[in-house]
Amino acid sequence: MKYLFLTILIISATRLYSQNISGKIDGLIPVGQEINISLLNTNFKTQADSLGFYKLENVPNGSYKIHVTSTGFKTITQKISVLENQNLSLDFELTEDQNELNEVVVSGTLKPVKRLESAVPVEVYSPVFFKKNPTPSIYDALQNINGVRPQLNCGVCNTGDIHINGLEGPYTLVLIDGMPIVSSLSTVYGLSGIPNSLVERIEIVKGPASSLYGSEAVGGLINIITKSPINAPMFSADYFTTTYFENNLDLGMKFNVGKKAKALLGINYFNYNQVIDKDKDNFTDVTLSDRISVFNKWSFLRNNNRLFTIAARGMYEDRWGGDVRWEKKFRGGDEIYGESIYTKRAELIGSYQLPFEEKLMLSFSGNVHYQDSRYGTTSYIANQKIGFLQLTWDKKIGRNDLLAGIASRYSYYDDNTTATKEAENTWLPGIFVQDEITFSPKSQVLLGMRYDYNSIHGSIFTPRFAYRFKANENTIFRLNAGTGFRVVNLFTEDHAALTGSRDVVIANDLKPEQSINVNLNYIQKINFGNGTFMGIETTAFYTRFSNKIISDYESDPNKIIYDNIDGYALSQGISTNVDLNFPSGLKFIVGATFLDNKNVQNGISERPFLTENFTATWSISYKIQPWNLLLDYTGNVYSPMKLPLLSETDPRSPNSPWYSIQNIQFTFTGLRNFELYGGIKNLLNFTPMQNNPFLISRTNDPFDKNVQYDSNGKVLVTPDNPYGLTFDTTYVYGQNQTIRGFLGFRYTLR
Repeated sequence: MKYLFLTILIISATRLYSQNISGKIDGLIPVGQEINISLLNTNFKTQADSLGFYKLENVPNGSYKIHVTSTGFKTITQKISVLENQNLSLDFELTEDQNELNEVVVSGTLKPVKRLESAVPVEVYSPVFFKKNPTPSIYDALQNINGVRPQLNCGVCNTGDIHINGLEGPYTLVLIDGMPIVSSLSTVYGLSGIPNSLVERIEIVKGPASSLYGSEAVGGLINIITKSPINAPMFSADYFTTTYFENNLDLGMKFNVGKKAKALLGINYFNYNQVIDKDKDNFTDVTLSDRISVFNKWSFLRNNNRLFTIAARGMYEDRWGGDVRWEKKFRGGDEIYGESIYTKRAELIGSYQLPFEEKLMLSFSGNVHYQDSRYGTTSYIANQKIGFLQLTWDKKIGRNDLLAGIASRYSYYDDNTTATKEAENTWLPGIFVQDEITFSPKSQVLLGMRYDYNSIHGSIFTPRFAYRFKANENTIFRLNAGTGFRVVNLFTEDHAALTGSRDVVIANDLKPEQSINVNLNYIQKINFGNGTFMGIETTAFYTRFSNKIISDYESDPNKIIYDNIDGYALSQGISTNVDLNFPSGLKFIVGATFLDNKNVQNGISERPFLTENFTATWSISYKIQPWNLLLDYTGNVYSPMKLPLLSETDPRSPNSPWYSIQNIQFTFTGLRNFELYGGIKNLLNFTPMQNNPFLISRTNDPFDKNVQYDSNGKVLVTPDNPYGLTFDTTYVYGQNQTIRGFLGFRYTLR
């Protein structure tokens, strides 16, 4: 009788706990992102697999609240009842959380986290932002971001770099999907040719991030997050042309490869072949270019929602600028001056989550960059290869959110210049650890450090500290401090060195640059209750450099002399962004940055070349609903910058003027799957030629055949050379295109 009672009890208990809850989670959720399902106030919890399916087993009878969460999406909480012998089937669809503070970012801490919860301030820009002023490359699109300025470095070939808070391009690390694809040759090339339609968002961190990302992340980083093949539209096309006859085409499409893989293909083609000389100097105002880029990304569906993505990109560009009479037959000769650049570039990036219970992520990237250039008679043929491998371990233990990793980077560089006596092979292995400690829902501390060993320069140590205080859901204070370092590539510190107009001189063995940074960030979101919403973000920053590399244009007009600073350099200032949304459809995005950058040597303080003291950007949008018409008015304004002159008799202005580039666009959205857009760029018709007799000196004698020198090498003033100048292309600070119209369309098939 006793055994019969126990048997009945066991059978009853089994029946009591035999119920299952299962279903599928839908929504535009990035591949590899965790989806957590739990029953509140119980130990029943699970995660959805890579297809979104989940299952809670052996749930006893009773009433519960099921809880579904995923970073960046609205939380779902629903009451349910579990009855005996009834298996529940519950499907849910997650929707994105539109509060900008809840956007998911990864660049600050190398792991997905809401902006609200990140100890490191990260700015996020979506494709909607960049559509307000369509451009043929991400490089050009960054002109509307506060504190970020695309800087042209060559008045003929129109190549350049990205300045963040007044710091030159080599201080900016460019990533695609978190992987370092940029190199010293390719700040521009890494940002050109990526189809804008395939970009999910762009994250920008201002300030050193070397404790996580190593060399180059001294001034900040730009992380381009591409769309997941699962969430991308079936097909997209974006084409526009301008009255300069610039033509840009972006194509994107996704397709299934069996049941376990999805692929995304993107193609960008840009063509500009008009010889235009509106400033009448017999040189092209804008470089002619023929560029194609192909991007292919694969996502593989794996058990337990583990991540595996791999992507590749290939790019080819043929660009030239110079004398309007130039043809390819003059390439490299001294008859007609031209700067002709052939670029071939290939990239491979990927991430693979290892099949272990612990969260281990293996990431890799590689790029090959080949450049064949002729700057007049100067030949520059360069070959660069970079390989990167990283393994990270992500673990939460109580209040501690740990991240540790090992990384190794290999760089190969060779060119045909006298500055590079033999090919450089550099290894840069490193190890890093980071701990985010949550003391309370309002208080969080981040501690991090990294150790790298450079095969040339030796050991480099970079610590990091961050503190976040959340006063409430819409008010955040952040304090960040850390160090940065940058290992130098001798020849490619400044693209002006490649133009052939000046010789490169390396005064001493260049030492790695080091920096110390502190910044204080404040975010305030205000909901006025009537549908009006305002966001304010302000950051005060201070960066002090030692061993900063400076370029001397003034000692000798025929040379650029590079050396580490004998003193220190400062970059400090304050930056503010304000977003204002009205229920009428009117939206303002306004930003301003005040900069105080200086190099200090022997007690003398000087402002660096091409560094503004003030910059502002704005975007004003208004949606006229009855007409399905969107109006976008965008622009920027820059304060004067110090410019490199050749001599005291150079008649060009030593400083740029206050100037502003403004644009207007109208977009019609009344057609299904289609958008038609058009507008005007550079409304004020500004060009750097204004208030200057010329931009490029001595275009009539670009090979300096008629330049005469005294016994000390100083250029003599002659009737043919009244200002005592040589040919020079370094006097440039902004684009040289006049006012122009544009027209385009977008098609998206979901």
